[in-house]
Amino acid sequence: MHAIALHTSEFGRHLNVLTSMYRLRRRIFKDRLDWSVSISGDMEIDVYDALSPTYILAVSEQQEVLGCVRLLPTTGPTMLADTFGNLLGNRAAPRDERILESSRFCVDTGRTFEASRHGLSRATFVLFAAMIEAMRAKGAQSIVTVTDARMERILRRAGWPLERLSEPQPLGQTIALAGFLHDSDEALAAMYRQAGVNGPVLVGTGSERRAA
Repeated sequence: MHAIALHTSEFGRHLNVLTSMYRLRRRIFKDRLDWSVSISGDMEIDVYDALSPTYILAVSEQQEVLGCVRLLPTTGPTMLADTFGNLLGNRAAPRDERILESSRFCVDTGRTFEASRHGLSRATFVLFAAMIEAMRAKGAQSIVTVTDARMERILRRAGWPLERLSEPQPLGQTIALAGFLHDSDEALAAMYRQAGVNGPVLVGTGSERRAA
């Protein structure tokens, strides 16, 4: 298992992988969680997918998409600012070149059988590690995200604590909150341990190097 980063200029050469990712998002966010999301056939695609995001994908050695997350710069429109503004409390949405937003994080738990000691699939921590690596590659220092109280606890136990922007609030069937995930050597090392790897997980789409 490893992770790849797909940028806008690469989308045309990786349509099969992108289609698999959008289908995974449909299965997770619509079919499983029953969120109010935009559906196009058997795929989930929203307005933020038109803003030149970077997609981080956890993939198997057979190139199956096992998980994904979307990264956007906070200097433009973001889900936190424009969709979940109620989670900001009295604070302004981050607008900084050194801060990215992550959204649409999901893992296909039905196809990822390797579990970490926290009971989550290994793909989850491969994605977490890849997010930190991608953050560094983009010269960013933090990621802002909307998550739920359960994931906040998991991140804290795993060694990548969330810095809350405000107190959690009910959102549909869950308790949601927004916060920062900061870059640090300690956090990256912790994600590598949980993923069961010794070093970088994020590889170029044309590279043959793979995480163990």
